[in-house]
Amino acid sequence: MWLAGMNTVITILIAILVFSVLIFVHELGHYLAARAAGIKINEFAIGMGPVLFAKEHKGIRYALRLLPIGGFLSMEGEDEGSGDSAAFCNKGVGWRVLVTVAGALMNVLLGFVLLIILISSQDLIGTRIVAGFNEGATSQASGLMAEDEILSINGAGVFIDNDIVYQLLRDPDGVVDMVVRRNGEKVELKNVTFQTVEVTGTTATVVDFKVYGTPKTPWGVLKNAAGQTVSVVRLVWSSLIDLLTGRFGLNQMSGPVGVTTAIGESAKSGIPSLLTMVIYITINLGVFNLLPIPALDGGRLLFLLIEAVRRKPINPKYEGYVHAAGFALLMLLVVVVTFNDITRLLGWHA
Repeated sequence: MWLAGMNTVITILIAILVFSVLIFVHELGHYLAARAAGIKINEFAIGMGPVLFAKEHKGIRYALRLLPIGGFLSMEGEDEGSGDSAAFCNKGVGWRVLVTVAGALMNVLLGFVLLIILISSQDLIGTRIVAGFNEGATSQASGLMAEDEILSINGAGVFIDNDIVYQLLRDPDGVVDMVVRRNGEKVELKNVTFQTVEVTGTTATVVDFKVYGTPKTPWGVLKNAAGQTVSVVRLVWSSLIDLLTGRFGLNQMSGPVGVTTAIGESAKSGIPSLLTMVIYITINLGVFNLLPIPALDGGRLLFLLIEAVRRKPINPKYEGYVHAAGFALLMLLVVVVTFNDITRLLGWHA
């Protein structure tokens, strides 16, 4: 019992550290862009709620707050008018767009850097070329061959080995169309069949073949890291589309509790597994923040783009109302997915 309690504490501490680093990187992006734009910054805070520690330096308050569930960069004139020429609202639309998207871009950049580290620790870099099949592989029986280079699956381009896994795992029935390069020519393969399994109420395709690895080179590592970054971004977008189209339900989403549990399980499996989890979370955070949802960076970006088109800002009061409503809905979503996390953790789901 005592050991289990210690494991829980360690898991929570690792999760808090991970969240804090990702939040810091996100807010650092906003901070660096704001400094470059010459915008007056009032506070740079990690965490929310009561202040645990604060220090002022050159007119900027740097604060650590109690609740490790977010952070913020408070800029002059961010949510209201200001007569200060250095206020956010008085800068050009281009600068304000840069400051708005910089946090999300920093999260994606962090994912790219961590992927470079992860790939550099591996012996080989994966390719798109089929090396061999598992015993009884149904994909081989339905037309796929060793030495085939997979170019697309169900019309979606395959650029690195991870794309193969992502596209196959997203397929609902285990039957896909492929385009491969075989003996120097493109060949279309119809109805390539894979076995499927049920995973948490969702049908998943079993990948029954392996691909070749290639020796590492500095350029190869950078190229593969960039490709994997793009692949994770595509995966996040496709997952959001699946959620909107009803393929996945809200009960399959994870909130803070679920993510904390996943981080703990990854940490038990070793540094590479934990690093992979952090990569997915930071890129997910970056992409999600750019969605055109009020209260998110993407919602603010949408208002800026509207301003750029109509050459006139929307009344800050009305924009504030929209962001406040969006924030309330986001908090409701967090409550719902957190409840789902807890019920899954306690085994209450059917």
